Amino acid sequence: MSFIVEETDQGQKAYKTLVVHPKKLNVFNSELSLKILSELAKRPCCAMDVARKLKQHEQKVYYHIRRLENAGIIKLIGTESRVGALAKIYSVSHPYLAVKLFDGEFLLDVKTKAREIEFLQPFINNGKLDAVIVVGSPDPHGKYGAQSSDGSAAIDFALFLGTFLKNVTPNYKLDTDVREEDLKYNLIIIGGPKANILIDKINDKLPIYFDTKHDFNIVSTNTKSVYTADDIGIVIKMKNPYSKDKQILVISGKRFKGSRAAIIAVVNHFKELEKGKKEDSSVARVVRGIDRDADGRIDEVEFLE
Repeated sequence: MSFIVEETDQGQKAYKTLVVHPKKLNVFNSELSLKILSELAKRPCCAMDVARKLKQHEQKVYYHIRRLENAGIIKLIGTESRVGALAKIYSVSHPYLAVKLFDGEFLLDVKTKAREIEFLQPFINNGKLDAVIVVGSPDPHGKYGAQSSDGSAAIDFALFLGTFLKNVTPNYKLDTDVREEDLKYNLIIIGGPKANILIDKINDKLPIYFDTKHDFNIVSTNTKSVYTADDIGIVIKMKNPYSKDKQILVISGKRFKGSRAAIIAVVNHFKELEKGKKEDSSVARVVRGIDRDADGRIDEVEFLE
């Protein structure tokens, strides 16, 4: 995925963009092609809908739609049954286009991390944290009477998160302090199910969950795989089951090693993490922690799914 970064008085703004070859710009030679694109930008529709709106022959419209689709500027998103036939529904693939003429000078170290900001957008709004971060209490608590040690690993994630914030205000809670009204916000939940009771609360709603009856082994509903090692971690981004317009980010593991592995995956391997992103922008990944320098601490990960 490519982005355009614009410098403004309010700071840098990043836009998702489609990089096209100059030869593909000939699809814009026709004024009708531009009008079709304008209609599809308003809402997804089929060639017949556009033809009626623009008062043009359907075949003429479909000709330009095929050209726009071949150039990657619009995309087929589905079909609908129309009078006994299937109508193809199209949508604009990207709101911005960029044309690369040749390899020129570039800035290697720009401040905007567009890919990461897009992933974190539900939880960060205009440089402010729009989420409640929940970590396990260090005191014995919950039905397992566990003490959380994941908070120390969460410091690395907090430092990472801070690079995207204009100002930082306290916005975290211990799992023992979370109330029903807190569940309606965007949530970032860190730690394992024994030490963070909120993970245990939503466990049955996760696409990758913990088998509480079998030593908290990690089970993937996607691949049916079962992971038993303590160094296995999971990263899940999904809709908040308690609030349809909010999301949750779960960074967890069977034990402390697994949670640390999950945090390393988020902080250091964002590009690989995003490869598992689905159409609805949800993510469900499994990682294994690795101690590269053999100092007894996990410092690297590999993605298992």
